[in-house]
Amino acid sequence: MLELRDLVKHYSAGDGEIVRAVDGVSTSICAGELVALYGPSGSGKTTLLMLIAALLRPDAGAVLMDGRDVGELSDADAARYRLHELGFVRQSLNLVPGVSALDNAALKLLGVDIGAREAHRRVMPLLERLGLQQRAKHRAEQLSMGERQRVMIARALSTEPKLLLADEPTGSLDSARSREVLGLLTEVCRERGVSVILVTHDPQAASYADRVHALLDGKLVDYQPDRAFISAGSTQ
Repeated sequence: MLELRDLVKHYSAGDGEIVRAVDGVSTSICAGELVALYGPSGSGKTTLLMLIAALLRPDAGAVLMDGRDVGELSDADAARYRLHELGFVRQSLNLVPGVSALDNAALKLLGVDIGAREAHRRVMPLLERLGLQQRAKHRAEQLSMGERQRVMIARALSTEPKLLLADEPTGSLDSARSREVLGLLTEVCRERGVSVILVTHDPQAASYADRVHALLDGKLVDYQPDRAFISAGSTQ
């Protein structure tokens, strides 16, 4: 289980102003639970994901994964945590050009010293589950945006993580492809008991989530659909 306990991360804006990106966030997420997180650009959503991924260290508070404070991990242990326990689907679709969907999906497995043949064997069922069995040998540049996003999801889930962080996974997709990706993401994660934090501007995402929150001025608040959370642009 993931627990965020009074988590704080502030930045200096360079003119003496303090940006309270994450300002006392506390919550917990159980196995197999999907939590959608809304908020305007610059509200701290991506900073929160970076703290959970141990890519940033908090100024105060703790990120506890099964009771272990990931903010206290050494760089080597943090890398192992991200490799084995965490899946991270980022906004950028960083597929390797000229490389097949299958090889792109297997990249994370290759990082745990598994040979290419075994990595392919393990990741192929994920690609099949995500509807990419007929596209597995196609190069990255031959795939649609929705297909590329599904390859990224397969890569993130390939090491059987306990927790998946998804940062705007439907940001570059039309509404039909967004529904497709959200549906597949939630189905696969629930089948595998993976906890999910989905950072999004997509109004469709709320219907797929077990819980919905918003992050405003670094604080976790109740989600109010009538507020102007849906906007273009990157997050803080």
